[in-house]
Order: sequence, then structure tokens, then C-alpha cells
Amino acid sequence: MLEIKSKSILEKKDYYQLKKYLETKKLKLGLLVNFRDKYLKPKRVLNSNNL
Repeated sequence: MLEIKSKSILEKKDYYQLKKYLETKKLKLGLLVNFRDKYLKPKRVLNSNNL
């Protein structure tokens, strides 16, 4: 799952939101990308319940 944000700073709630999506859809991996950063640095979020 890919989640795209445009915020000055990613917060913990953004990670928790993606993790909840992964648990609901029973997916293993999600990518969180913030397009407001100068350089794109995708963050990997794992669903440890589905490994």
C-alpha cells in the first residue's frame, strides 16, 4: 500500500494510520511518502501481525 502525504513533518499518527490500513487489508508492507520534503525519502511500514 502506498500512502502519499504533503506535510511539513510526518508525525507518529501518520505511521499508525498506515499500520491500521495494513492490518485492515491484511497486507504486509506499506510505503509512506512525504512530497513536501526536499528529497523523497519513502518510509517502509511493516505489518508484523501478517508476517
